[in-house]
Amino acid sequence: MPESRCRVLAISSHPIQYGAPVFRLMARHPQFDFQVAYCSLRGAEAAHDPEFGASVKWDIPLLDGYAWTHVPNRGSGAESFFGLCNPGLWKLIREGEFDAVICHLGYVRASFWIGYLAASRRIPFIFGTDASTIEPRDGRAWKHIFKRMAWPLLFRLASQVLTASSAGFDMMRSLGIPEDRISMTLDTVDNDWWVAQAVQADCDGARASWGVDASEKVILFCGKLQPWKRPLDVLRAFAKAAISRATLVFAGEGPLRPQIEAEASMLGVRERVRIMGFVNQSRLPAVYRASDLMVIPSQYEPFGLVVNEAMLCGCPVVASDKVGAVGDLIDHDLTGFVYPCGDVPALAAVFQRAFADTARLSTISNAALARIEGWSPRASVAALLDAVARAVARSGRVPKDAAASAVEPSAAAKRPFPTARRS
Repeated sequence: MPESRCRVLAISSHPIQYGAPVFRLMARHPQFDFQVAYCSLRGAEAAHDPEFGASVKWDIPLLDGYAWTHVPNRGSGAESFFGLCNPGLWKLIREGEFDAVICHLGYVRASFWIGYLAASRRIPFIFGTDASTIEPRDGRAWKHIFKRMAWPLLFRLASQVLTASSAGFDMMRSLGIPEDRISMTLDTVDNDWWVAQAVQADCDGARASWGVDASEKVILFCGKLQPWKRPLDVLRAFAKAAISRATLVFAGEGPLRPQIEAEASMLGVRERVRIMGFVNQSRLPAVYRASDLMVIPSQYEPFGLVVNEAMLCGCPVVASDKVGAVGDLIDHDLTGFVYPCGDVPALAAVFQRAFADTARLSTISNAALARIEGWSPRASVAALLDAVARAVARSGRVPKDAAASAVEPSAAAKRPFPTARRS
Protein backbone atom coordinates (compact mmCIF):
# COMPACT_ATOMS: atom_id res chain seq x y z
CA MET A 1 0.00 0.00 0.00
CA PRO A 2 1.17 3.58 -0.45
CA GLU A 3 2.34 5.56 2.56
CA SER A 4 -1.04 7.26 3.02
CA ARG A 5 -3.56 5.22 4.99
CA CYS A 6 -6.24 3.38 3.08
CA ARG A 7 -9.76 4.43 4.11
CA VAL A 8 -11.82 1.26 4.46
CA LEU A 9 -15.47 0.80 5.40
CA ALA A 10 -16.74 -2.58 6.55
CA ILE A 11 -20.50 -3.21 6.38
CA SER A 12 -21.79 -5.79 8.84
CA SER A 13 -25.28 -7.02 9.63
CA HIS A 14 -24.79 -6.72 13.41
CA PRO A 15 -22.04 -6.88 16.05
CA ILE A 16 -20.65 -10.42 16.20
CA GLN A 17 -18.35 -11.81 18.86
CA TYR A 18 -16.10 -13.26 16.16
CA GLY A 19 -15.83 -10.06 14.14
CA ALA A 20 -14.87 -7.63 16.90
CA PRO A 21 -11.28 -8.93 17.41
CA VAL A 22 -10.52 -8.53 13.69
CA PHE A 23 -12.07 -5.05 13.62
CA ARG A 24 -9.95 -3.94 16.59
CA LEU A 25 -6.75 -5.11 14.92
CA MET A 26 -7.71 -3.40 11.65
CA ALA A 27 -8.42 -0.17 13.53
CA ARG A 28 -4.90 -0.26 15.01
CA HIS A 29 -3.18 -1.16 11.75
CA PRO A 30 -0.97 1.68 10.45
CA GLN A 31 -2.14 1.14 6.87
CA PHE A 32 -5.88 1.33 7.59
CA ASP A 33 -8.20 4.22 8.37
CA PHE A 34 -11.00 1.88 9.30
CA GLN A 35 -14.61 2.01 10.42
CA VAL A 36 -17.62 -0.30 10.56
CA ALA A 37 -21.22 0.37 9.55
CA TYR A 38 -23.70 -1.85 11.39
CA CYS A 39 -27.13 -2.49 9.90
CA SER A 40 -28.49 -3.42 13.33
CA LEU A 41 -27.15 -3.69 16.87
CA ARG A 42 -28.54 -7.17 17.57
CA GLY A 43 -26.11 -9.01 19.80
CA ALA A 44 -24.75 -5.85 21.43
CA GLU A 45 -28.35 -5.15 22.43
CA ALA A 46 -30.78 -7.83 23.55
CA ALA A 47 -32.81 -9.11 20.61
CA HIS A 48 -34.57 -12.29 19.56
CA ASP A 49 -32.34 -14.80 17.78
CA PRO A 50 -34.63 -16.97 15.62
CA GLU A 51 -32.22 -19.93 15.52
CA PHE A 52 -31.62 -20.02 19.27
CA GLY A 53 -35.30 -19.32 19.82
CA ALA A 54 -34.36 -16.91 22.60
CA SER A 55 -33.39 -13.31 23.27
CA VAL A 56 -29.60 -12.99 23.04
CA LYS A 57 -27.19 -10.31 24.20
CA TRP A 58 -23.53 -11.31 24.23
CA ASP A 59 -21.79 -10.62 27.53
CA ILE A 60 -18.43 -9.52 26.10
CA PRO A 61 -17.53 -6.11 24.61
CA LEU A 62 -18.44 -6.00 20.93
CA LEU A 63 -18.24 -2.28 20.13
CA ASP A 64 -15.01 -1.25 21.85
CA GLY A 65 -11.68 -0.49 20.18
CA TYR A 66 -12.74 0.64 16.71
CA ALA A 67 -14.85 3.32 15.01
CA TRP A 68 -18.39 2.30 14.14
CA THR A 69 -21.73 3.74 13.20
CA HIS A 70 -25.25 2.34 13.26
CA VAL A 71 -27.13 2.91 10.01
CA PRO A 72 -30.87 2.80 10.80
CA ASN A 73 -32.69 -0.23 9.44
CA ARG A 74 -35.93 0.51 7.58
CA GLY A 75 -36.59 -3.18 7.04
CA SER A 76 -38.55 -5.67 9.10
CA GLY A 77 -35.57 -7.15 10.93
CA ALA A 78 -36.65 -10.62 9.79
CA GLU A 79 -34.41 -13.20 8.12
CA SER A 80 -35.51 -12.10 4.65
CA PHE A 81 -34.41 -9.91 1.74
CA PHE A 82 -36.05 -6.80 3.17
CA GLY A 83 -35.20 -7.72 6.74
CA LEU A 84 -32.16 -5.46 6.45
CA CYS A 85 -32.83 -2.40 4.34
CA ASN A 86 -30.53 0.46 5.32
CA PRO A 87 -30.87 3.34 2.83
CA GLY A 88 -28.38 5.42 4.82
CA LEU A 89 -25.58 3.25 3.45
CA TRP A 90 -25.94 5.08 0.14
CA LYS A 91 -25.02 8.48 1.58
CA LEU A 92 -22.34 7.02 3.85
CA ILE A 93 -20.52 5.37 0.95
CA ARG A 94 -21.06 8.17 -1.57
CA GLU A 95 -19.80 10.89 0.78
CA GLY A 96 -17.29 8.93 2.82
CA GLU A 97 -14.32 9.14 0.43
CA PHE A 98 -13.47 5.49 1.09
CA ASP A 99 -10.81 3.68 -0.88
CA ALA A 100 -12.55 0.32 -0.44
CA VAL A 101 -15.71 -1.20 1.02
CA ILE A 102 -15.70 -4.67 2.59
CA CYS A 103 -19.23 -6.06 2.77
CA HIS A 104 -20.00 -8.81 5.28
CA LEU A 105 -23.67 -8.98 4.29
CA GLY A 106 -25.10 -11.79 2.21
CA TYR A 107 -26.45 -11.01 -1.24
CA VAL A 108 -29.91 -12.06 -0.06
CA ARG A 109 -30.20 -8.78 1.89
CA ALA A 110 -31.40 -5.52 0.35
CA SER A 111 -28.61 -3.60 2.11
CA PHE A 112 -25.98 -5.60 0.23
CA TRP A 113 -27.28 -4.20 -3.05
CA ILE A 114 -27.61 -0.68 -1.64
CA GLY A 115 -23.92 -0.86 -0.75
CA TYR A 116 -22.95 -2.38 -4.07
CA LEU A 117 -24.82 0.23 -6.11
CA ALA A 118 -23.46 3.07 -3.96
CA ALA A 119 -19.92 1.90 -4.66
CA SER A 120 -20.96 1.50 -8.32
CA ARG A 121 -17.46 0.53 -9.47
CA ARG A 122 -16.18 3.92 -8.31
CA ILE A 123 -14.94 2.26 -5.13
CA PRO A 124 -13.68 -1.32 -4.84
CA PHE A 125 -16.47 -3.44 -3.36
CA ILE A 126 -15.03 -6.53 -1.66
CA PHE A 127 -17.22 -9.41 -0.56
CA GLY A 128 -17.42 -13.18 -0.40
CA THR A 129 -18.89 -15.99 1.63
CA ASP A 130 -17.89 -18.38 4.39
CA ALA A 131 -19.60 -21.20 2.47
CA SER A 132 -17.44 -24.20 1.60
CA THR A 133 -19.92 -25.81 -0.81
CA ILE A 134 -22.79 -24.77 -3.06
CA GLU A 135 -25.00 -27.42 -1.45
CA PRO A 136 -27.96 -25.63 0.21
CA ARG A 137 -28.70 -26.13 3.90
CA ASP A 138 -32.13 -27.61 3.22
CA GLY A 139 -30.92 -29.82 0.36
CA ARG A 140 -33.40 -28.46 -2.18
CA ALA A 141 -32.33 -29.24 -5.73
CA TRP A 142 -33.52 -25.95 -7.22
CA LYS A 143 -31.27 -24.00 -4.83
CA HIS A 144 -28.28 -26.06 -5.87
CA ILE A 145 -29.05 -25.36 -9.53
CA PHE A 146 -29.57 -21.67 -8.81
CA LYS A 147 -26.23 -21.36 -7.01
CA ARG A 148 -24.41 -23.26 -9.73
CA MET A 149 -25.77 -20.81 -12.32
CA ALA A 150 -25.86 -17.56 -10.33
CA TRP A 151 -22.82 -17.65 -8.09
CA PRO A 152 -20.21 -17.39 -10.89
CA LEU A 153 -21.99 -14.22 -12.05
CA LEU A 154 -22.45 -12.89 -8.51
CA PHE A 155 -18.86 -13.26 -7.34
CA ARG A 156 -17.49 -11.75 -10.53
CA LEU A 157 -19.07 -8.52 -9.25
CA ALA A 158 -16.61 -8.50 -6.34
CA SER A 159 -13.43 -6.46 -6.64
CA GLN A 160 -11.87 -9.26 -4.57
CA VAL A 161 -13.62 -12.41 -3.35
CA LEU A 162 -13.21 -13.34 0.32
CA THR A 163 -13.33 -16.95 1.50
CA ALA A 164 -12.99 -18.41 5.00
CA SER A 165 -11.38 -21.78 4.34
CA SER A 166 -9.46 -23.92 1.89
CA ALA A 167 -12.73 -25.61 0.95
CA GLY A 168 -14.21 -22.20 0.17
CA PHE A 169 -11.16 -21.30 -1.90
CA ASP A 170 -11.55 -24.49 -3.93
CA MET A 171 -15.28 -23.83 -4.35
CA MET A 172 -14.58 -20.38 -5.79
CA ARG A 173 -12.05 -21.84 -8.23
CA SER A 174 -14.62 -24.42 -9.30
CA LEU A 175 -17.01 -21.55 -10.06
CA GLY A 176 -14.46 -20.08 -12.45
CA ILE A 177 -13.16 -17.24 -10.26
CA PRO A 178 -9.46 -16.61 -11.05
CA GLU A 179 -7.12 -17.45 -8.19
CA ASP A 180 -5.67 -13.94 -8.00
CA ARG A 181 -9.21 -12.63 -7.35
CA ILE A 182 -9.69 -14.91 -4.32
CA SER A 183 -8.43 -14.05 -0.84
CA MET A 184 -8.62 -16.63 1.94
CA THR A 185 -9.19 -14.42 4.97
CA LEU A 186 -9.96 -17.18 7.51
CA ASP A 187 -12.80 -17.65 9.99
CA THR A 188 -11.27 -16.91 13.38
CA VAL A 189 -12.02 -16.24 17.02
CA ASP A 190 -10.06 -14.15 19.52
CA ASN A 191 -7.28 -16.68 20.17
CA ASP A 192 -5.66 -14.66 22.96
CA TRP A 193 -8.95 -14.25 24.84
CA TRP A 194 -9.89 -17.92 24.59
CA VAL A 195 -6.49 -19.17 25.76
CA ALA A 196 -6.41 -16.73 28.69
CA GLN A 197 -9.97 -17.58 29.72
CA ALA A 198 -9.29 -21.31 29.44
CA VAL A 199 -6.38 -21.03 31.88
CA GLN A 200 -8.64 -19.33 34.43
CA ALA A 201 -11.72 -21.51 33.82
CA ASP A 202 -13.45 -23.13 36.79
CA CYS A 203 -13.67 -26.68 35.44
CA ASP A 204 -14.63 -28.20 38.78
CA GLY A 205 -17.44 -25.68 39.13
CA ALA A 206 -18.76 -26.48 35.65
CA ARG A 207 -18.69 -30.22 36.32
CA ALA A 208 -20.33 -29.74 39.70
CA SER A 209 -23.17 -27.86 38.00
CA TRP A 210 -23.70 -30.92 35.78
CA GLY A 211 -23.59 -33.29 38.74
CA VAL A 212 -20.45 -35.10 37.54
CA ASP A 213 -17.05 -35.56 39.19
CA ALA A 214 -13.49 -35.44 37.86
CA SER A 215 -13.48 -39.11 36.84
CA GLU A 216 -16.56 -38.82 34.61
CA LYS A 217 -16.05 -38.70 30.83
CA VAL A 218 -17.85 -35.70 29.32
CA ILE A 219 -18.91 -35.40 25.67
CA LEU A 220 -20.07 -31.93 24.60
CA PHE A 221 -22.35 -30.65 21.85
CA CYS A 222 -22.11 -26.84 21.61
CA GLY A 223 -24.49 -25.14 19.21
CA LYS A 224 -28.07 -24.41 18.25
CA LEU A 225 -30.42 -27.36 18.57
CA GLN A 226 -31.45 -27.16 14.93
CA PRO A 227 -32.01 -30.01 12.44
CA TRP A 228 -29.01 -29.21 10.22
CA LYS A 229 -26.74 -29.29 13.30
CA ARG A 230 -27.81 -32.94 13.85
CA PRO A 231 -27.65 -32.98 17.68
CA LEU A 232 -29.72 -36.18 17.70
CA ASP A 233 -26.81 -37.99 16.00
CA VAL A 234 -24.68 -37.23 19.04
CA LEU A 235 -27.34 -38.51 21.42
CA ARG A 236 -27.83 -41.74 19.45
CA ALA A 237 -24.08 -42.35 19.12
CA PHE A 238 -23.64 -41.67 22.83
CA ALA A 239 -26.27 -44.28 23.68
CA LYS A 240 -24.81 -46.77 21.19
CA ALA A 241 -21.22 -46.34 22.43
CA ALA A 242 -22.31 -47.24 25.98
CA ILE A 243 -19.18 -45.77 27.55
CA SER A 244 -19.06 -46.35 31.29
CA ARG A 245 -19.18 -43.31 33.58
CA ALA A 246 -19.89 -40.87 30.76
CA THR A 247 -22.16 -37.81 30.50
CA LEU A 248 -23.42 -36.00 27.41
CA VAL A 249 -23.82 -32.21 27.70
CA PHE A 250 -25.78 -30.03 25.25
CA ALA A 251 -24.75 -26.36 25.48
CA GLY A 252 -27.37 -24.73 23.30
CA GLU A 253 -31.03 -24.05 22.73
CA GLY A 254 -33.43 -24.56 19.84
CA PRO A 255 -36.54 -26.33 18.55
CA LEU A 256 -35.11 -29.87 18.84
CA ARG A 257 -34.81 -29.70 22.63
CA PRO A 258 -38.10 -31.51 23.35
CA GLN A 259 -37.19 -34.29 20.90
CA ILE A 260 -33.74 -34.68 22.45
CA GLU A 261 -35.26 -34.98 25.92
CA ALA A 262 -37.88 -37.50 24.74
CA GLU A 263 -35.39 -39.64 22.82
CA ALA A 264 -32.90 -39.61 25.69
CA SER A 265 -35.59 -41.16 27.87
CA MET A 266 -36.50 -43.68 25.16
CA LEU A 267 -32.84 -44.71 24.80
CA GLY A 268 -32.45 -45.09 28.54
CA VAL A 269 -29.77 -42.40 28.93
CA ARG A 270 -31.85 -39.49 30.25
CA GLU A 271 -30.01 -39.50 33.60
CA ARG A 272 -26.70 -39.16 31.77
CA VAL A 273 -27.73 -36.21 29.57
CA ARG A 274 -27.59 -32.52 30.54
CA ILE A 275 -29.16 -29.73 28.47
CA MET A 276 -27.83 -26.34 29.55
CA GLY A 277 -29.78 -24.12 27.17
CA PHE A 278 -28.17 -20.98 25.73
CA VAL A 279 -24.68 -20.41 27.19
CA ASN A 280 -23.21 -16.93 26.87
CA GLN A 281 -19.66 -16.29 25.73
CA SER A 282 -18.04 -15.67 29.11
CA ARG A 283 -19.17 -19.09 30.40
CA LEU A 284 -18.08 -21.14 27.40
CA PRO A 285 -14.34 -21.51 28.20
CA ALA A 286 -15.19 -23.40 31.39
CA VAL A 287 -17.65 -25.60 29.48
CA TYR A 288 -14.97 -26.57 26.94
CA ARG A 289 -12.29 -27.07 29.57
CA ALA A 290 -14.57 -29.28 31.66
CA SER A 291 -15.32 -31.50 28.63
CA ASP A 292 -13.20 -34.35 27.28
CA LEU A 293 -14.52 -34.27 23.73
CA MET A 294 -16.58 -31.79 21.68
CA VAL A 295 -18.72 -32.99 18.76
CA ILE A 296 -19.88 -30.93 15.76
CA PRO A 297 -22.01 -33.33 13.68
CA SER A 298 -23.54 -30.78 11.27
CA GLN A 299 -24.70 -31.66 7.77
CA TYR A 300 -24.34 -27.99 6.84
CA GLU A 301 -21.60 -25.91 8.49
CA PRO A 302 -19.81 -23.32 6.33
CA PHE A 303 -16.92 -23.28 8.80
CA GLY A 304 -17.80 -24.03 12.43
CA LEU A 305 -16.09 -21.62 14.83
CA VAL A 306 -16.87 -23.83 17.82
CA VAL A 307 -14.00 -25.94 16.44
CA ASN A 308 -11.61 -23.02 16.99
CA GLU A 309 -12.99 -22.35 20.46
CA ALA A 310 -12.73 -25.94 21.63
CA MET A 311 -9.20 -26.41 20.25
CA LEU A 312 -8.00 -23.23 21.97
CA CYS A 313 -9.45 -24.51 25.25
CA GLY A 314 -7.73 -27.88 24.98
CA CYS A 315 -10.88 -29.85 24.14
CA PRO A 316 -10.37 -32.33 21.24
CA VAL A 317 -12.95 -32.11 18.46
CA VAL A 318 -14.94 -34.75 16.59
CA ALA A 319 -16.35 -33.24 13.37
CA SER A 320 -18.46 -34.54 10.54
CA ASP A 321 -16.91 -34.40 7.08
CA LYS A 322 -19.42 -31.67 6.14
CA VAL A 323 -17.87 -29.12 8.52
CA GLY A 324 -15.90 -26.46 6.64
CA ALA A 325 -13.16 -26.18 9.28
CA VAL A 326 -12.17 -29.83 8.81
CA GLY A 327 -10.02 -29.22 5.75
CA ASP A 328 -7.84 -26.68 7.53
CA LEU A 329 -7.83 -27.57 11.20
CA ILE A 330 -8.48 -31.28 11.74
CA ASP A 331 -6.14 -34.09 10.74
CA HIS A 332 -7.99 -37.28 11.64
CA ASP A 333 -6.45 -38.93 14.69
CA LEU A 334 -3.75 -36.23 14.86
CA THR A 335 -5.46 -32.93 15.73
CA GLY A 336 -8.97 -34.35 16.14
CA PHE A 337 -11.37 -36.85 14.61
CA VAL A 338 -13.43 -36.84 11.40
CA TYR A 339 -16.32 -39.16 10.55
CA PRO A 340 -18.92 -39.40 7.72
CA CYS A 341 -21.86 -37.09 8.43
CA GLY A 342 -24.97 -38.97 9.57
CA ASP A 343 -23.10 -42.23 10.26
CA VAL A 344 -24.12 -42.82 13.89
CA PRO A 345 -22.24 -46.15 14.26
CA ALA A 346 -19.05 -44.45 12.99
CA LEU A 347 -19.50 -41.64 15.50
CA ALA A 348 -20.08 -44.14 18.30
CA ALA A 349 -16.88 -45.93 17.28
CA VAL A 350 -14.97 -42.62 17.48
CA PHE A 351 -16.25 -42.14 21.05
CA GLN A 352 -15.12 -45.62 22.02
CA ARG A 353 -11.71 -45.19 20.39
CA ALA A 354 -11.12 -41.76 21.94
CA PHE A 355 -11.82 -42.91 25.49
CA ALA A 356 -9.93 -46.19 25.10
CA ASP A 357 -6.63 -44.28 25.20
CA THR A 358 -6.78 -41.12 27.34
CA ALA A 359 -3.04 -40.49 26.88
CA ARG A 360 -3.59 -40.36 23.12
CA LEU A 361 -6.49 -37.96 23.65
CA SER A 362 -4.17 -35.65 25.57
CA THR A 363 -1.61 -35.77 22.73
CA ILE A 364 -4.33 -34.85 20.23
CA SER A 365 -5.38 -31.94 22.44
CA ASN A 366 -1.83 -30.54 22.44
CA ALA A 367 -1.47 -31.00 18.68
CA ALA A 368 -4.80 -29.24 18.11
CA LEU A 369 -3.68 -26.23 20.16
CA ALA A 370 -0.46 -26.01 18.15
CA ARG A 371 -2.47 -26.13 14.90
CA ILE A 372 -4.99 -23.44 15.88
CA GLU A 373 -2.41 -20.93 17.16
CA GLY A 374 -1.63 -19.70 13.64
CA TRP A 375 -5.29 -19.55 12.59
CA SER A 376 -5.81 -16.20 14.27
CA PRO A 377 -7.29 -12.71 13.85
CA ARG A 378 -3.79 -11.45 13.04
CA ALA A 379 -3.62 -13.83 10.09
CA SER A 380 -7.10 -12.67 9.07
CA VAL A 381 -6.05 -9.02 9.09
CA ALA A 382 -2.93 -9.77 7.03
CA ALA A 383 -5.11 -11.49 4.42
CA LEU A 384 -7.62 -8.61 4.45
CA LEU A 385 -4.83 -6.10 3.97
CA ASP A 386 -3.70 -8.08 0.95
CA ALA A 387 -7.25 -8.28 -0.41
CA VAL A 388 -7.72 -4.51 -0.09
CA ALA A 389 -4.33 -3.85 -1.71
CA ARG A 390 -5.24 -5.99 -4.70
CA ALA A 391 -8.70 -4.51 -5.11
CA VAL A 392 -7.45 -0.93 -4.85
CA ALA A 393 -4.58 -1.59 -7.27
CA ARG A 394 -6.93 -3.21 -9.76
CA SER A 395 -9.30 -0.22 -9.56
CA GLY A 396 -6.54 2.14 -10.61
CA ARG A 397 -7.12 4.41 -7.62
CA VAL A 398 -3.42 4.14 -6.71
CA PRO A 399 -0.35 3.10 -8.74
CA LYS A 400 -0.25 -0.65 -8.98
CA ASP A 401 3.40 -0.87 -8.03
CA ALA A 402 2.72 1.10 -4.85
CA ALA A 403 -0.15 -1.18 -3.81
CA ALA A 404 1.61 -4.40 -4.71
CA SER A 405 4.86 -3.47 -3.00
CA ALA A 406 3.36 -4.01 0.45
CA VAL A 407 2.50 -7.64 -0.13
CA GLU A 408 4.16 -10.73 -1.45
CA PRO A 409 3.04 -11.43 -5.02
CA SER A 410 0.13 -13.89 -5.13
CA ALA A 411 -0.04 -13.94 -1.32
CA ALA A 412 -3.81 -13.62 -1.40
CA ALA A 413 -4.14 -16.58 -3.69
CA LYS A 414 -1.86 -18.77 -1.63
CA ARG A 415 -3.27 -20.79 1.22
CA PRO A 416 -2.01 -19.08 4.40
CA PHE A 417 -2.33 -22.31 6.38
CA PRO A 418 -1.53 -25.97 5.72
CA THR A 419 -4.52 -28.01 4.60
CA ALA A 420 -5.40 -30.82 6.99
CA ARG A 421 -4.90 -34.42 5.96
CA ARG A 422 -7.69 -36.92 6.48
CA SER A 423 -7.63 -40.68 6.30
